[in-house]
Parts: sequence; C-alpha cells; structure tokens
Amino acid sequence: MQLTRYSDYAVRVLMYLALNGRHRCTTREIADAYGVSESHLTKVIHHLGESGFITTIRGEGGGLEMARPVSGINLGDVYREFEPNFELAECFAGKEKCACPIAGFCELTRALELALQAFLDVLDRYTLEDLLKSAPALKGILIDNDEDGPRC
Repeated sequence: MQLTRYSDYAVRVLMYLALNGRHRCTTREIADAYGVSESHLTKVIHHLGESGFITTIRGEGGGLEMARPVSGINLGDVYREFEPNFELAECFAGKEKCACPIAGFCELTRALELALQAFLDVLDRYTLEDLLKSAPALKGILIDNDEDGPRC
C-alpha cells in the first residue's frame, strides 16, 4: 500500500502552518519550502479549507492559517479525508467491480481489512501536535529565520 501525494501534501501543509503559529502563509511559500508544485498545493489547500482544517483569507494581508488547534487535528481523520480510497485489493471495491471468482469466500479479504483497520487505528492515536515534537529542527529546514523572522 502506498499513500498518495495528495494526502502527503495535505499533512505537509498542515505541518508548515502549525510551525508558523499565528503567522499567515502563502501557497507559494509552502511550495518553495517543500520544493513542490504550487498548482498541486492549490488543490490540496482548497480541500483543506473546505474540510475545516485551515482557513484561507483572500486579498491584501490574506493567506493561510490553521482553523483548529494542532492538538485537535487527528492524523487518521486527515488521511481518511484525503485518500481517495483504501481499496487494498480488487475485492474491496465491491461485487460490481470485482472479477475475482473467490471474492466473498477468500480469507485474504478479512486479513487485509484487519490490517487496514490496524493501520488507521495507529494513525488515530496521533495528532498534528505529535508531528511537531522536533519543531526547532523542522523550522530550521523549512522556514528562513533571518532577522525579519519567518517568511510568512
């Protein structure tokens, strides 16, 4: 199983905003910090705003900021929101899309369901705050702390 870039970028945006505290950031700043496409991040940021994870403010003085405390953002919730599906095998897609002749009788489906649930259970034990335990090192990598302070 491999998570999508879409959910990876969502978590990265949340981490960047959380590291910047109350400072508003721009999509360009986040894209530059991670070396990723601004157009890819724009879609992710729109979804983060629609989902209530962040607030987007347009116009002069606008930008992006956290909508909730970092301790209130559960990683399991983020991945459930941003992963398009968790279909680990063909049989997860339902009978209409499954051509496997043993679907419904195969114990592999049950084993994979349990494995997926265990994966999500672990993510449910972590919040965005947990990802920031090494905040000083992360800030040193992502945020240009010169005399003027953070980039955003």
